[in-house]
Formats: sequence, C-alpha cells, structure tokens
Amino acid sequence: MTDMMISRRAALLGAGAATAWAASPVRALVMQAGTGAVPASVDALLARMTLEEKAGQLQLNAAAWAGGVATALNPPGGASNFDGQLADAVAGKLTGVFNGNGAAMAQRMQAAVMKGSRLKIPLIFAADVIHGHRTIFPVPVAEAASFEPDLAMRTARAAAFEAAGAGIDWTFFPMVDIARDQRWGRTMEGAGEDVLLGKLFAAARVQGFQGKDLKANDAMMACVKHFAAYGAAESGLDYNVVDLSERTLREVYLPPYKAGFDAGAMSGMASFNEINGVPSHGNPWLLDKVLRDEWKFPGIVVGDYTGDEEMIAAGFAKDGKDAARIAILAGVDMSMQSNLYALHLPALVREGAVPQAVVDRSVRRVLAVKHMLGLFDDPFRRIDARREKSRSRTKVNLALSREAGRKAIVMLKNEGDVLPLAKDRKVAIIGPFASGQHDLNGPWVVYGDNANAVDLAAGVRAVVGAGNVSVTAGSGVEEPLAGGIEAAVAAANAADVVLLAIGENEGMSGEAQSRTSITVPAPQMELAEAVAKTGKPVVVVLKNGRGLALEGAVRDAPAILVTWFLGSESGHAIADVLFGTYSPAGRLPMSFPYESGQEPYHYDHKMTGRPQPEGPRQPYKAQWRTAPNAALYPFGHGLTYGKVSYAGLAVSPPTLGWNGKLEVSATVTNSGTRACEEVVQLYIRDRVASITRPVRELKAFRKVALAPGASERVAFTLTREQLQFLGLDLQPTVEPGTFDLWIAPSAQAEGVHTTFDLVR
Repeated sequence: MTDMMISRRAALLGAGAATAWAASPVRALVMQAGTGAVPASVDALLARMTLEEKAGQLQLNAAAWAGGVATALNPPGGASNFDGQLADAVAGKLTGVFNGNGAAMAQRMQAAVMKGSRLKIPLIFAADVIHGHRTIFPVPVAEAASFEPDLAMRTARAAAFEAAGAGIDWTFFPMVDIARDQRWGRTMEGAGEDVLLGKLFAAARVQGFQGKDLKANDAMMACVKHFAAYGAAESGLDYNVVDLSERTLREVYLPPYKAGFDAGAMSGMASFNEINGVPSHGNPWLLDKVLRDEWKFPGIVVGDYTGDEEMIAAGFAKDGKDAARIAILAGVDMSMQSNLYALHLPALVREGAVPQAVVDRSVRRVLAVKHMLGLFDDPFRRIDARREKSRSRTKVNLALSREAGRKAIVMLKNEGDVLPLAKDRKVAIIGPFASGQHDLNGPWVVYGDNANAVDLAAGVRAVVGAGNVSVTAGSGVEEPLAGGIEAAVAAANAADVVLLAIGENEGMSGEAQSRTSITVPAPQMELAEAVAKTGKPVVVVLKNGRGLALEGAVRDAPAILVTWFLGSESGHAIADVLFGTYSPAGRLPMSFPYESGQEPYHYDHKMTGRPQPEGPRQPYKAQWRTAPNAALYPFGHGLTYGKVSYAGLAVSPPTLGWNGKLEVSATVTNSGTRACEEVVQLYIRDRVASITRPVRELKAFRKVALAPGASERVAFTLTREQLQFLGLDLQPTVEPGTFDLWIAPSAQAEGVHTTFDLVR
C-alpha cells in the first residue's frame, strides 16, 4: 500500500520554508552521515544546542489545534491556542505534538519550524491510533479473539497507511498489558489474559505499524505500552498501585513488552502505576536495568500524559522540579504534557542535580528516532493533504474492517441451533444498541466518527430487507425508558426471533472506566427478563470491552454472541455471522467468570493445596460459596456452525529428550453440515516442579478450516525450551518430570489428553 506518488512539497511548504530546509546545516550534516541508526550528525547537532533547546527536544505536548474528540481526550492545557504553541515550536521548546488536526496542522507547524527555528530540527507528530485512524477496526481485545496475529498485523498496516498519510509519524500503540481483572476498563486495549497470545499480538502490531522501512510514507513508529504491569492494578482500579513478586512480573507481565521491543518497536511508554512502591516514571530498575541493560532497547521512553508530574500526588516527588529530576534519571527520555522537562531540566543541569550527559543521552535518542523516521531527510514526507484524503476509508480498508469484525465475534452458546438465522424470518432487534450511530467504534478513537459506522439494524436490513425488521430500544444503557419494556415485549411477540442488543456503551470501557460489577446494567437485565418471558427465541448480541459476568435471562438465552466494539463495519460483520455468511470462529481472549467477585480471574491459576475435586461440593476446599473455581466461559472458548470433535491423540516419541522434540497430534473432525474454522489449542501442565506451576498453560494453537464431514490431523512440536519457567534464582529453568498435555477447544475443555515425560 506504499504511496509512491511524489507530493508537491514545495507548494505545501511555501518557497521560504523549502529554501530554509534545503540550506539548513542540519540537513547537510544528515546528508553526510550515511544510513546508520544514529548518524554522526546527531552529536554534531548536540554540540550546537543550548540546554533549553535540549529540554525542548524532550518535551511533547497535546496539539492545541485538535478539536472534538482529541481535545476531550487530551486537553492541551497551558498551550491552549495554536499561535502560542507554534511560537513554542519555532523557539525550540517542543519536540512535537500529538493528536493534532491532520495534515493541514502538521504542514503549518513543520513549515514554521523549518523556516523560522534556529536549528531546523523537524517536529515529530504523534497520535493515539489505537484501533484505526479514519477506518476503525475492532477494539484490540476483540481483534485478539480472532486468534490470528496476522490479522492484527494487517489492520495495523492499514491504520499506518491512513494515519501516516495524515502526517502522523508515531502511534502510541500497541498496548500489551496483560489483563486478568475484568473490572479494569483498559482491558479493551490489549490482548487479554494469556501470555502467549499477548506476545504474538504485540509483535504482530509492531510489525504492522512499522512495516519494513520506518522511513516509508506509510509507516509509523510503534510505542509499546504501558511499561510495565499496568494491567495488574489492584482491584482493577485504573491508575492504582501494582504489588507483584518479581517472579510474576517477569513470567506473566513483562514477556509481551519484550516481544514488542524484539519485533523492532523504537519507543515505549512508561505506565501510570507504581510497582512495589516505585512509580514507573521514576523506576531506574525497570527503565534502565531491565529495559536498557537486559533487553538492550535502543529507542526512546516517553512518559504517559503528565505521568512524571503525578509522582507528586503519589508521594514520590516533592514538586515539579523534583519529579523532572527523578524521571530523567530513571530513564524517561521524553516528558508528555506536564512541561516539567522544559521548565526544569536546564536549571537541574546547571545546579548539578542532573548530569548533562544524562540529558544528552536522551536527546541523542530522540534525534536518532527522528532520523530513523526519515524526518531529517524530508520533514514533510508524511505531510500531504491530497494523500490524506485519498487514503481515508478506502474500499480495501473498509473490507478489512468487516473481515476483522466478523473474525472477532465469539459465539458462546447456540442451543437448539438457533443460529444461523433464516433470511425469511421476522426479526425484532431490541435493546439500547439495536440501532443508531453511537457506540459502534468503541473507546479511545480520536479520528473516527460513529456517524460513518454501520449499526446493527442497517446490517440486518441489508440481508433481510427493511420490511422484516423492527427496532425497539426497550431501555437505555443504564436507565429505564418510559414504556420501553412494554414496547419491546410487543415487538418480540410480533417477531419470529429476537436479537437482544445489550451490554456496555463506549463510556463504560476504556481508560478510567473501572467497574465494581462487570454485569449487564440492571435496566437492560429487566428488559432481557421481560423479553425472555415471551417465549420467542432470543439471540443475545453483547456489546462489551471486557469479560462479563452473565446473569439471568442473558446467561440463559439459547444463543449468545460476543460482538465487542467492532468499528466501521460493525453491523455488516455481525449480520455476516447471524445469517451464516460466515461461521463464527472467534475465541475468548479472557475468561468470563460466573460472578464479578471472582475477579481477578485467569485460566492459568495455581491448583492450591486444597483443590475442589470433581463432583459434589466438599467442605474446606478452594471454592467460592456461590461459584466454582472456574469460568462460566473460559479462555479459548468459542463455538462454530460446525460440529467439531477431537480424537486420536498421538505423541511421538513417548518421552521428550533433553535436546529432542516431541511431535503431538490429534484428529479434528467436523461432523456437521456447515463449514467452519476451529482454533485447536495445545496446553500443558508441569505436575511437579520446584516452583508450583499453573493448572494449564497455552503453548501453541492453530486455526484450521474444516469442510462439512472433513477431518484434519493437527500437529504441534514441543521442545524443552517451551517448558521453561523461572526457577528459585529467577533464571529460566526446566526440570525432568511428568507433564499433562491437552489438545482442546478451550482452557477448560478436556479435548484429548495424555501425559509425557521430559528426560535428560
């Protein structure tokens, strides 16, 4: 999708800015520097910079010219007018801005800097491109339900194509936080609760955004966030403290970050939370020892929005100056929005509180990534108003949004084969999400517009015609509607089947949207109970950004689809599944508990010394009084329109040698009358180890297409390295012994099971 058209840069710049750039000493230095990641010109440029200019290169602020959603999400604060921010940029007080108003804004700012600034250092333009730019794709956790990392790479590539076309060099994504507490609203931004899935999607998204060449005009720098363990916030409360053993941090939470950095991400973002008493923005063990020394990360670390300043309220810094000192010494290269670096770094250096070498190191990193992005070669390489328009919401990208949407849908239940629906049935769509241009794109969308998205009613009508569809709200999201239930019951009675469109709105998921009860709100539950009493077949169409605890008529409905927030093509994607154009193939990337009180919950928990055995409840065992120590719908669960069975597990050789390989396989058969795709999952359990191990761990999976009546032999290869864990010394180890092995359709399903021994 690389746009090879040459932009009319001179016309966009104006002759003055273009001439200034062509003659600038910085450009001359870069042209002499060759193609290394950190050219010699960077140090030459550093030598010419004042302390104030260096501090400016480490200061990133929200764009003053933004408007709409961008301003609501990230208010520009002190730089409240564009002229003032433009003057700051020309004066060298800013390295760039984020969430700005597209190519027009970027062109004006970059032209002013390249014409009027002393050093002609290009600005960098960043944005929250989380699950799409103008074309919106499913929220990230929904995309993870596809169990197709390649799909995530393709949607990231498409998002980069659009966003880079709008002048954006840098996205603050992927978010790779493991989320094991569904009360946490930012669950929707990640890949769920599993480490392997988190690693694979982290790497895929980085590769998609950055492409093969960071200098390409359809590539943008990825930012792995939030470093680290933000998803482990106590009680699922956003911004809350994190208290973890180093073992859990390294085994569970850190691996997806490392996967993203290993995939080539050149930036990371510090997390809001503290870890074991130390805020991440002031944690040299995390940012220097682990990230730099152990992982050899060469890129930049940017603070999160005022994250350095927030160390004051946390009781870790006494004032803004102290917070700036702590953050820069800990390894935060760039301050976001607080202005603390611009305000205090020069004085801190002059006073000897911060070595100049520390500041120079961070500035060198920032200039290096600007070089890698090609900004010194051409500051306007991504800024082209015509390209911005031509790349927006193309047919190809909208088709990809629809593909991603239907692959994200998870069918939890389908009793009596209610689904797929026949196209000649009268359908009553009932619920607050039945129709309307709202709550379609999902949380944290800066540039997309719900007005351009396809709602459920439109998607269904496109299949069965308007005459066979009725639409009734029935209730609001969190409040009843006068006469709403009565109208919904009448609509249900007049229909052959009910689509109950209920769940969460966009404001109930995402940042700062923690919930104490992860259930469907009470007014919608009252609606569901009333509709269920009509006796009509009910298909629950859930809208959600997290795992939910399903209750009552929603839990008991014959068919349940998890449809998340699917983006631009929501209604069409859901209709594809409802009417059988596409057989649902999504799988849960997180567990749906029986009750909210089970959170935090994850499938790969430990056994404990008093496990509840199969069968009747026994006293003094590890079990809640009202729920089992299990999920209502576990990680990996999802049904298809096929009838899939597992048989014929084979292991060869019977034992795994220390330096050998174990080939394991099973036959997966679709005995149904419809084609389907099955996500075949391989789990293991280390029965006895010097550190207790989880009841199951996902080690591999494969998605296979099965025609009606078809069988496929699905094979995996296991090695000793895949069985490793962190030993008593926190170093990777593995011990001889017996392992359980399952090839199964979910983390709680038996599938086919055997054991094998690892031997020296």
